[in-house]
Amino acid sequence: MNPKVKNVEKILLSDNWYTLNKVVFDYQNRDGSWSSQARESYDRGNGATVLLYNREKQTVILIRQFRMPSYLNGNSDGLLIETCAGVLDGDDPETCVLKEAEEESGIRPRKAEKVFESYMSPGAVTEIIHFYVAEYTDADRVGPGGGLESEQEDIEVLEVPFEKALEMVSDGSIRDGKTIMLLQYAKLQGLLD
Repeated sequence: MNPKVKNVEKILLSDNWYTLNKVVFDYQNRDGSWSSQARESYDRGNGATVLLYNREKQTVILIRQFRMPSYLNGNSDGLLIETCAGVLDGDDPETCVLKEAEEESGIRPRKAEKVFESYMSPGAVTEIIHFYVAEYTDADRVGPGGGLESEQEDIEVLEVPFEKALEMVSDGSIRDGKTIMLLQYAKLQGLLD
């Protein structure tokens, strides 16, 4: 562990949906001095996300769902367009993305390829997201998608031409960070023409 961090004390503030802690600690600055700091840290577990893409049709599968925090921060209808994703909940990341893809989009890809992982908001959230891509065909559709009623999910499945998805990033229709990162990855790697 980092010798520049000591006397870490976690104080539970909430464990309603996930865990919110106040963390008090001492940190040694670059000049050698020590400062006492306090931060709030939200622990929701780690997650995984997958960009489903169809090379033959030049399309991607995205989902649209209501996200209350975005609504509270100026997203007038609260709806976000995203890649399929979920919290690991004890699964390994690949198992998670394959399960989430099926639940949310109705697509069961045969395999998923991990491309990178990222802390998405490290100033306040502990979560690491594992990023995947998975090729699909029409034969991989096993259901309608839409999410799980038991998780209060109400998800609209979108099959979007890849170039249109990139335009949606530029025009602000897609504003979800993980989705933007995966679409840019697909463009940079030439997954779709």
